[in-house]
Amino acid sequence: MKAFIEEFLPRLIPDLEFLCITHEGKQDLEKSIPRKLKAFRRELFVIIRDNDGADCRAIKARLIDVCKNEGKSDVLIRIACQELESWYLGAMDILAAVYARPKLTGLNLKSKYRNPDRLGNPSSEVIKLIPEFRKIEGARRMGMAMPLEKSDNYSRSFQVFIEGIQRMLKSTTGKKVRLRIRRE
Repeated sequence: MKAFIEEFLPRLIPDLEFLCITHEGKQDLEKSIPRKLKAFRRELFVIIRDNDGADCRAIKARLIDVCKNEGKSDVLIRIACQELESWYLGAMDILAAVYARPKLTGLNLKSKYRNPDRLGNPSSEVIKLIPEFRKIEGARRMGMAMPLEKSDNYSRSFQVFIEGIQRMLKSTTGKKVRLRIRRE
């Protein structure tokens, strides 16, 4: 996620100062939230995490509660359903171009890929389509190429991520945004 965000966010919002903080899994992320919120009281926070088959709404509600318990209710929490790779599958034509696989172009029109957030294991799907795909290198490549318009991606969780970031930044000027990201 960090590799993707570090390539994608500067393209989406040029001149944005941000800091990505990675974690060693979901539990590490959740345990560190109170400590980070206290340390960075004045910054805006975005928490992004995969749902990995869990209930998106339950995860988000739990993370909201953790933030509210620390007196911080303006944290943007976004869940990549199921995994970051569903965002790539949502932009199948870009994935096809990045990996020089023209046969993948238009695959989003097939029912299986029309809603990539519903795929049980998006990373496995990407590997089936592109056997040489590697997570970190793929995240960088897709971060550099992912469309900036939310409407150009079939992944609803990606669309909601873009909407949330844009809405958050409209409400503030000059603050640093601290992105808290779970390491893959």
